[in-house]
Amino acid sequence: MIAKMNKYAFIVYHKEYEAFLLTLRELGIVHIKEKKSPLEGENAQQLLQQRKQIDDTLKILKNINEKSESVKLADGREITKEEGFQIVNTVEELQQKKNSLQNQLAALEKDIAYLGSTWGDFSYSLLNKLKVAGYLIRFYSCPTTEYKKEWEQNYPIIQINTTQSSCHFITIMKQDETVELPVEQVPLPSSDLKTLTIKKEEVLANLEQVENSLKDIAREQYKSLVEADKLVQDEFNFSNALTQTTPEVDNKLMLLEGWVPEEKIKSMKERLDLDGYYFRKTEILGNDQIPIELKNNSFNKLYEPICRMFSLPNYQEFDPTPFFAPFFMLFFGMCFADGGYGLLMLVVCTLLKGKTKPDYRPYLSLFQYLGGAAFVVGCLTGSFFGIELVKVPLFASVKDYFISSDNLMTISIIIGIVHILFAKSVAALKRISQKGIKYGIAPFAWVFVIASVILAFGLPAMDIKLSETLLQVLYGIATLGLLVALFYNSPGKNIFLNLGSGIWHLYNIASGLIGDTLSYIRLFAIGLTGAILGGVFNTLAIDMTEGISLIPKIFFMLLILLFGHTLNIGLCTISSLVHPLRLIFVEYYKNAEFEGGGQAYVPFKKA
Repeated sequence: MIAKMNKYAFIVYHKEYEAFLLTLRELGIVHIKEKKSPLEGENAQQLLQQRKQIDDTLKILKNINEKSESVKLADGREITKEEGFQIVNTVEELQQKKNSLQNQLAALEKDIAYLGSTWGDFSYSLLNKLKVAGYLIRFYSCPTTEYKKEWEQNYPIIQINTTQSSCHFITIMKQDETVELPVEQVPLPSSDLKTLTIKKEEVLANLEQVENSLKDIAREQYKSLVEADKLVQDEFNFSNALTQTTPEVDNKLMLLEGWVPEEKIKSMKERLDLDGYYFRKTEILGNDQIPIELKNNSFNKLYEPICRMFSLPNYQEFDPTPFFAPFFMLFFGMCFADGGYGLLMLVVCTLLKGKTKPDYRPYLSLFQYLGGAAFVVGCLTGSFFGIELVKVPLFASVKDYFISSDNLMTISIIIGIVHILFAKSVAALKRISQKGIKYGIAPFAWVFVIASVILAFGLPAMDIKLSETLLQVLYGIATLGLLVALFYNSPGKNIFLNLGSGIWHLYNIASGLIGDTLSYIRLFAIGLTGAILGGVFNTLAIDMTEGISLIPKIFFMLLILLFGHTLNIGLCTISSLVHPLRLIFVEYYKNAEFEGGGQAYVPFKKA
């Protein structure tokens, strides 16, 4: 459900306003109404840039910690903003130095590889001695096909290295002698191979020192830098509160408006009355953007992240979470559709739940429910790690109770119809809640029309015989509902306008209902595909190891089964999340007339 919000205005004397904001932040329950962009605040851009600097540094340090094995982070300590930026500047300097050293290392490795593979190990000091003696050694390279033997008759040429594609050679001549060859000279690295190798070792040592310094900072200062980031965030939020404040009476009084959940009003009143601040409840206007706080029980709360993935509801409609949560769990179970996979997911999530961080436990709890649903559906359909239980002699006495593929397809369509009718009922209730009872009569009439027509024609198609009396009752409900839907769909309007609108709505329902219903066949198709693929890997494990001795056979069978079922579980998990999301966000939201666009409730409080 959506928590009820109340709008309050706070009027404070300007000399007491900063102390008031500190009190309000300490309370941490007021969502400040934004009248201006937060970026209009003084120093807002600078504060955002500072937060980005810290955030970028935290990402670097986090990445370093994740790469380090079994690193234990030091406890965070309270530091000033200036101390935080000293850490940031130090990390930036070390990163720049690291990048420079890495560039040097790459250049040295390139020169070493070039000299080693092309010219070999020689001394530059000997070249210099020859130069002092009046001789100059020139280095050349050219394609092997372009090298001419007659060059050796005109110049003292020594071939150093010749490959299939290139020829590398030198000339040894006096400095005043010229060389006229159709080949350009090759520039050499500034040092010989031995010197380059020494430089590389020095760069590696410096690089290791820099990386160790970064590791030390990442381990010792990461949590402290998080605290510094909170200080900047608090400063930005405080600046935004000042931006949203309206000066009144020659800037003597400060007016601030905000939203408070109804259950938290008492604590706010007690604190502000104690300090003598003036505030009063104000009227909510039609154009007010009321913040949304979702309040659900422990089960439905697990599905709130799914709701937020699409959009929060607006304040005038229902929280969709409790309405789609059971269906999403059912859809996941039908798509996963293997008792063994579901049981494995349930057990793994249960074991991990006690060892993981509290922030991640709700996700594990969610997958416990989803795994449990997959286990139940898998057992009902007779699939357990790809094994068809109906073919196992142990289950021969109950094989008639397993749901067959044909029946599962029918069940998927029935579930789709129920889900769509449920969504349309929610839409009708929403209209009643927003506009009044008379506006929900026509939407409910459509629900009765669709339900009665489907029962009257669908049940006999499934070989379920209905009595003539029951058929007449269903036809009567359908006729009465259709008359209401056609002539009373827009209360207060002309009857002929209602009829035209009703016929258009009838066309949309007739054309859309079939397509929406057929979308639910994916529940059957995806579940069947996963079960078949699991069986394929079981067959491969048996057939591919046939004729092998026992011990190797067991090893290779386990290898094939482990790889195959791991791959299948991964594929099933992805499809079992994506397709139920589609059914919720497309089919349910459309038929439930979900509007969305809600703004999250974010109270003004310390980070």
